[in-house]
Amino acid sequence: MNRTAPTLPVAAAGDADGKLRDVDGLRVDALLPAPAVQNHAANLCVLPDGTLACVWFAGTQEGVPDISVWMSRLEAGSDAWTEPVQLSDDRTRSEQNPVLHVVDDHVVWLLWTSQRAGDQDTARVCRRISHDGGRTWGDGHVLIRETEAGGVFVRQPIMRLPSGRLLLPIFHCVRVPGSRWVGDRDDSAVLISDDAGATWREVAVPDSVGCVHMNIGRLSDGTLVALFRSRWADSVYRSVSHDDGDTWVTPAPTEVPNNNSSIQFVVLDGDRLAMVFNDSSAADATARRLSLYDEIDEDGGLTAPGEPGEARSTDVETTGRTAFWGAPRAPMTLALSDDGGVTWPHRRDIETGDGYCLSNNSRDGLNREFSYPSIVATETGLHVAFTRYRQAIEYVRLQANWVSEETA
Repeated sequence: MNRTAPTLPVAAAGDADGKLRDVDGLRVDALLPAPAVQNHAANLCVLPDGTLACVWFAGTQEGVPDISVWMSRLEAGSDAWTEPVQLSDDRTRSEQNPVLHVVDDHVVWLLWTSQRAGDQDTARVCRRISHDGGRTWGDGHVLIRETEAGGVFVRQPIMRLPSGRLLLPIFHCVRVPGSRWVGDRDDSAVLISDDAGATWREVAVPDSVGCVHMNIGRLSDGTLVALFRSRWADSVYRSVSHDDGDTWVTPAPTEVPNNNSSIQFVVLDGDRLAMVFNDSSAADATARRLSLYDEIDEDGGLTAPGEPGEARSTDVETTGRTAFWGAPRAPMTLALSDDGGVTWPHRRDIETGDGYCLSNNSRDGLNREFSYPSIVATETGLHVAFTRYRQAIEYVRLQANWVSEETA
């Protein structure tokens, strides 16, 4: 395993000019222009004209009502990402986790979540539709409403099967009466549409409490592989479906650690899987937060700006099986699997650091996480985007042989 990340020419959010910089012939880096003090949760998508688009959320701090969705573009042949444009603007809710989906040569969907303050159990999923390949957008509307049981969240792209079936992975942020949401009971499901998104039905992933951010890929034999983030901050979990998503096996832990932060993978030629993730878990933590939002009040205000979140014991055996927040969000690692995601023997770090995330504060530079990666593959290489210190979105383009058996 290669644990060494190269020294980068871009080292701070002050360099967030969007310009591509060659690192070593196999790697190109950029920091996307940052429209606000906090920038997080990138998702990449190749638009119909070949443009690479990146969407993320930006504002004061996650959970604050000024958080909204932004998009930047990297045109084919360009040496810089464009200045971002704002694509959502609900002044009463925090708008997060944007995802793009290309319907055809003209139509593109933008999905995102919308919640009150740090209460993910109030989340709903909204959508805007573009009819010119992502250049302009129609009005926003609610696609999936919150339920009596809690909120509905998205993070990963829609999967379109050869039959035309759409699979939209969601997770339920389950409400606990008398308590604020902390993620202890979250679980996963798939929304299935066989009529191009006109109607949807829900298929639950069995025994998936604690497994969220379901990411689906399709192998050449039709097997659907799903990988999950773990609320318990122990391992990346894996499930499969052999009937186009109508049923799923119970998620099981893999050999890959997880820190209760997002992962994403893509299926390459020959059924090789490439995944970006944080190679860390609760076992690497020296402190623990009460929740992701322990600096946000019920109205979305900052209750203790500049202060790190409250720490608590990492002894899960004595505190019960609860969501673990605060495990280091670093390194940012690229891994390859040749057996459908069961094992991941080839790994190389894209970025390294201490991954401090006991605070989401971006204004005072307290957060030092590399997190929430997205990955797509094109003929020009592997494209990765992720959060850098919650101050900017970092983009990396890697050649296919950057991670190989020879360098791993």
